[in-house]
Amino acid sequence: MILKKLIVSFLVIQSIINWAQIKDPASFFPEKKTKVLVVGTFHFDYPNLDVTKVLDADKIHVLTEPKKSEVTALINYIKKFKPTKIGIEAYPSWNAKQKLDQYKAGKLRNVRDERYQIGFRLAAELKLDTIYSIDAASMDEDLTNIDSVYTKKLFEDFDFKSEDPLSKNVSDWFAYENSLVSKMTILDNFKRTNSRKYHQLGYGAYLVGDFKLDNNRGADILAIWWYNRNLRIFRKIQEMKSSPDDRLLILIGNGHASVLRQLLESSPEFEFIEFENLK
Repeated sequence: MILKKLIVSFLVIQSIINWAQIKDPASFFPEKKTKVLVVGTFHFDYPNLDVTKVLDADKIHVLTEPKKSEVTALINYIKKFKPTKIGIEAYPSWNAKQKLDQYKAGKLRNVRDERYQIGFRLAAELKLDTIYSIDAASMDEDLTNIDSVYTKKLFEDFDFKSEDPLSKNVSDWFAYENSLVSKMTILDNFKRTNSRKYHQLGYGAYLVGDFKLDNNRGADILAIWWYNRNLRIFRKIQEMKSSPDDRLLILIGNGHASVLRQLLESSPEFEFIEFENLK
């Protein structure tokens, strides 16, 4: 009996030793990664290019009080991250570096666009000498240039007017979130809309409605339109040529942020920083 117990104990200890020798998959990759803070935002100047339009009653003016001071509070909060590089939702043709130089010279201060009110302001106050344009066109534009007839046929009826009941749920949710902007401080709103739950639901909003068109057609559209665009944006983030000591701030529309969260959290070279946890 004693011998049997000793054998069992030996086998248990041996098993523990064997498990201890198994490597964590993460150990194959660099321990120190480039930290990335994604600041998903609504568009301060309300171009209303999204499917769900913002009602005039729900719009705020970030250049007048009390919202002006709330922007300052948001800026001071983001500064806790101590970014060394900033990427914004802009194409190279937007000439971000030229506009940043103008901003530093005292111009463009009254443009409501969040790229000025957050991105340029942070770059100026942190004395950063450049800012990165990370927006990208999606693959559907390339396909249109190759075969416009095919692409037009592919996107037929992709108009966000699906009868899928979940599409109505999404529209109601987006409208509700738009109405909250004027009722909350900007910082509290950003903490809400950059949370994991919010991003998960925002990601899922693209997986209903027209996503279900003709078996795979909706899925194909999403892949070459929305998901492809965000993959290309992610590639632009990689091209910011960061070192593990860099701290990247990505200022972008929150619809993009939900996809970028997934990509950054899965990447072996980046560490995703939760917006609400800045100290």
